[in-house]
Amino acid sequence: MVNSDGQLFTIEGIAAGLIMLLTAYIVVSTTSMYTPGDTHISDMQLEQLGSDALRMMNTPNSTAESGQSMLQNIIKNKETERFRETFLTFCNSTTAGSYDNLQLSADLYYRTGTNTVNKYHLTHSRNLTGGEHAVRVTEWVHLNDCNNLCGVGLRPGVQTVLVEVLLWRD
Repeated sequence: MVNSDGQLFTIEGIAAGLIMLLTAYIVVSTTSMYTPGDTHISDMQLEQLGSDALRMMNTPNSTAESGQSMLQNIIKNKETERFRETFLTFCNSTTAGSYDNLQLSADLYYRTGTNTVNKYHLTHSRNLTGGEHAVRVTEWVHLNDCNNLCGVGLRPGVQTVLVEVLLWRD
């Protein structure tokens, strides 16, 4: 009682259903955007916050006679306490008026007169215990004269140093 027309409509319906399912799968899989998990998003925000703070500190002061940035002056004069206070003020300020609880450990990488790379510990707010999840933020700082830091091995004259800050939330 079943003729060939009914079988043809059944095969056509199954083929059309498979085509629709395949099309829906392709559309959904190509337009989906995969984002990192929640912990990675907070790390990226923390990294951006630290990067912005370092960049603000490294912006040259056009009103000063020297035209140097706050970060350049801090490094030249070894003002480690000023660096810690300024960086944490920039990072811990919130729009609600309260303060966040971010901690830092900052180091300075430089080339010596023998052209080797050394590290000078600038400052820290608290020691890392190993259980914290810290993000690394860096900023290149151009120094015109390094006379004050020559005692730690910095070669005299013009040099670019790397400031590296480990930043974490308590």
